[in-house]
Amino acid sequence: MGYKTTGASIEQNHRIGNDEECPKVEKTQYQRLVGKLIYLSHTMLDIAYVVSVVSQFMHDPRERHLQAVNRIIQYLKSSPGKGLLFKKEKNLSMKLYTDANYAESIVDRRSTTGYCMFLGGNLVTWKSKKQNVVARSSAEAKFRAMAQGVYELLWMKIILDDLKIKHEAPMGLVCDNKSAISIAHNPVQHD
Repeated sequence: MGYKTTGASIEQNHRIGNDEECPKVEKTQYQRLVGKLIYLSHTMLDIAYVVSVVSQFMHDPRERHLQAVNRIIQYLKSSPGKGLLFKKEKNLSMKLYTDANYAESIVDRRSTTGYCMFLGGNLVTWKSKKQNVVARSSAEAKFRAMAQGVYELLWMKIILDDLKIKHEAPMGLVCDNKSAISIAHNPVQHD
């Protein structure tokens, strides 16, 4: 199929939801395309989030959803050489960046957590997933993302211990929300 190229895998501030008025598309073709994108998203960080968005509509795909899938394919066509670069560092620092979008899903109002972990300056794990509950505030959504990040840091510490790699340095957790950071620092606010 002759796809044009695009510089972004999804529209900024997208609002993809259950579009009942939009015409249906062939379910098996949509599922096959999204399945291939899911496979690709395991090695391509830049499409992981958008693939998780379009995969939510595999049970009832509409024209709007197929357009979003086609945009991802256009993006992939424009970025054939993109990938991850791993370099050797003397310092085995561990740092994890977290973020969450507050109630962005127009389907169920749940927030999406995202994080990426760097080990020795190299990206080693990343994830984007809807939160299990509806957050009451952006601070709560960001705090839940930070909690998920702590789990990931501890998991990586266990993996390094199993590999007999000593990691005594502090692990870094980065968040951009002052309220969530304040909650994490002050146990009185944990109610």
